[in-house]
Formats: sequence, C-alpha cells, structure tokens
Amino acid sequence: MRIIRFLEGAAPVLAALTDDNRVYPLPDSDFMALVRRASQDGRTVLETVSRHVAGSSASDADFASLKLTVPLDAPEVWAAGVTYQRSREARNYEATGGRLDASTFYDKVYDAERPELFMKSTAARTVGPDCDVCLRSDSSWQVPEPELALVLDSSGGIIGYTIGNDMSCRDIEGENPLYLPQAKVWRQSCSIGPAIRLAETVDDPYSLTITCRIYRGGEKVVEESASTGQLKRKLEELVSYLAKDNVLFEGTVLLTGTCIVPPNQFTLADGDRIEIDITGIGTLTNTAVAQK
Repeated sequence: MRIIRFLEGAAPVLAALTDDNRVYPLPDSDFMALVRRASQDGRTVLETVSRHVAGSSASDADFASLKLTVPLDAPEVWAAGVTYQRSREARNYEATGGRLDASTFYDKVYDAERPELFMKSTAARTVGPDCDVCLRSDSSWQVPEPELALVLDSSGGIIGYTIGNDMSCRDIEGENPLYLPQAKVWRQSCSIGPAIRLAETVDDPYSLTITCRIYRGGEKVVEESASTGQLKRKLEELVSYLAKDNVLFEGTVLLTGTCIVPPNQFTLADGDRIEIDITGIGTLTNTAVAQK
C-alpha cells in the first residue's frame, strides 16, 4: 500500500494507491494528518487505510493520468553520506583528483562509529515528481544521487519509505569538504516521491533494488542499478544519530546515502531527464534545468 498526493485543480488530494494502481482518495489533508488519525483511533496507518479502501470505491481516474505532487511537505530533509562503498569511492576520487590509492577522511567516516549526517533541504527547496530540479550555475560537475528515503515521526519511528534525489556538485565538494552545504543545498536541489510506501508493507528494506536512468535528447546515456543490501549501516542506526539531542519534526525525511554514482566523466546538462526506480515505491522523474 502506498500513499500519494495529486492535484485536483490547484488543490492537493491525499490518496491510497494499491499495488494494482487503484486510487482511493482519503479524507485527510496530508500524510501526517493520516498518521495522527490512525494513532488517535488506536490503529496502525495500514489498518486505517485498509479499512477506508474496503469501505469505499476506487476513483475513476487512471493513476497514470494523475498530476502527482510531493507526497508530503517534509519540514526538513536530512541526508546521510558515505554509507555505501560506491559513495566512498566516488568521494575519494573527487577529493584526491583521481588518486584512488590515497586514504581520506571519507575512508575514516565510512568506518567510524558516527555516520555523516547533514541537512539537505527544507519544504521550500524540495520538489516532487515531474518537477524541475535546478543545476547550480557555479558548478561544472553535477549528478543526481538516487537514495532510499525514510519518512519519520517525531519520535524517530520509520513510518514510510520514499525515493530521494540528492542533487550534488562533485567539483565543489571535492575542492574542499567545508563547501559541503554549497555542494548540496540550493534552490530545487532535492526531490522526493512519487509515493510513500507504508513501512508496515515492506518486509525487508535491505532487499530493494534502486535503478537510475538519465536521458539526454531522448537517448539513454546512463543506467545503473544497485541494492539497498549494500548499505554499510542499519537504518535505525542512522535515525538514532539524527535524533540524538535533536528535535525531529513529524514528517522529517532522512535520505540514506547513494549506492549509484554516474561515471566520473559524466555531468548533468540542461534538459536531462532523470528517472529513479525503487522496488515497490515507483519511479521518481525529474528534469534538470540550468539556473537562469
């Protein structure tokens, strides 16, 4: 069972999306309102949604025709870095100018007890499916980072999974690690969606396949896949460090790091279409657009 939001005119509508793509509009104003209602009724979110689906009729609207929007307005989007071996290799390549035999602080954080966590985005900087993501004007080496994203409640509980695109500037981060916020945060540098897969419906979050495809002029120029089974750390471990002596707002999203990095010679260009699939969640599609 997944939760989506789509636009009906200018108004967002929350809905349940079954695995056979039937759409059931929900009475709640947003995803966290649904979570609160379930809690007040003493039910799980899945129980609440399943009861609604069983007692109502599916929408006549074809899922493929809906104009989807961001599935929740996450007040904060955090991200974890260097949680996969592939990410470690890519960061080392950037930091050493391609000297892969050199040891760096990325090696240290990969093996350290404390993970790398950083603030990635806010609701105002985050876009949803089929929206534009921006290319930074002062970078010449930019890539999407496809990631499994956790949707959290205010106590750090994982209530859902979605897809995140952590747009990144490899040249800025590689020049100096203190430039990380500029390499990661700018207007429309983060995308999430297209749906939230309820955590109760995911048997094993470490067996999901992530695929990233990039198209230029209609031609596929990048396609890579990897598994969340390659994640170095446990999801609860990442959440525990984020929650440590911190305030977690309900609906906070935590990106869990990337296991896919396009080839080193590749950089995004204006007009590139980015598709990110994760098993059971869907496909997040965005177009890269140069800053004007």
